[in-house]
Amino acid sequence: MTVFIPDFRGARVRPSPNHGERAGGRLPDMILLHYTGMPSEEGALEWLCRPESQVSSHYFIHEDGRIVQLVPESRRAWHAGKSTWAGESDVNSMSIGIEIANPGHPAGLPPFTDEQIEAVVELCRDCGKRWNIAPERVLAHSDVAPVRKVDPGENFPWERLNAAGVGHWVAPVPISGGRFFQKGDCGRPVEALQSMLSLYGYDIEISGQYSEATEGVVAAFQRHFRPGRVDGIADSSTIETLHRLLAALPKYA
Repeated sequence: MTVFIPDFRGARVRPSPNHGERAGGRLPDMILLHYTGMPSEEGALEWLCRPESQVSSHYFIHEDGRIVQLVPESRRAWHAGKSTWAGESDVNSMSIGIEIANPGHPAGLPPFTDEQIEAVVELCRDCGKRWNIAPERVLAHSDVAPVRKVDPGENFPWERLNAAGVGHWVAPVPISGGRFFQKGDCGRPVEALQSMLSLYGYDIEISGQYSEATEGVVAAFQRHFRPGRVDGIADSSTIETLHRLLAALPKYA
């Protein structure tokens, strides 16, 4: 692919050949954040630009905060894989993908740099304004692909992004005792939990059975919104945090 004019004025362009048309002329209305999960940031960037990798993202953020654009925002980058949100399964067609250089869980979740987070905020603000992206549509890869993906991880500072005007967040309810639900449980309370997670956007079967898949979705929710403990168990802190997030959505507020 030839060089193009960057959509974000602060980005350097390094074209990736891995992209296509957005299905049905869909415009992006979601921002999806990833970590690279590779030891070397240059190796990760190179991989996203190689035809044989069959993966890409719209943007790549170096550890020092430099922003590279690989795919024009008008095109469908290949970053989400098999993913679903709010009943839609072609997440690539409706999203802008941002890869943040960080080796992730395999390296023990090293912190993201201040420069990276500042760059993420600036980029998300810019994309959000240009495409009118709602705060609750700034999501983690793990949100749209529970179990399969865990990035950008429980150490990603979502609260800091929200304080800067990016993303949807409420303060997590403190972890305490009380009743909880876990894998193997069943009944109306489990069905109610699954329904709330589905209302927020997670891909989950409303069966009343606390299955392995339900455990994975709960863990994904915790990883983003209640990162103090990520265990897939729906304790009172997890459930009440979910209640508050739903109440804070514009359609329910």
